[in-house]
Amino acid sequence: MSTEKTKMIVQSCIALASAALGLVAALAWNDAIKAAMKELLGENESLAALFIYAILATLVAVIVVLVLANIAGRIGGEAAINREAEG
Repeated sequence: MSTEKTKMIVQSCIALASAALGLVAALAWNDAIKAAMKELLGENESLAALFIYAILATLVAVIVVLVLANIAGRIGGEAAINREAEG
């Protein structure tokens, strides 16, 4: 097997492992946020509680992606989000 193919296989394995670990972390955060919401709002799983949970989860996801994009831009990597408004 050529060195290039080996490199591609290793890169693919790293990407798959990273995605799998990201999923595990996301599920752990999901459980933690749900438990916190139950503490704050009680056992009631009303429609309002579900929307509050969805909004909080979305806000956390957006903030994390923006922070990671900023870090990637600072270290010279390609940011996943390019903001056109930067001067």
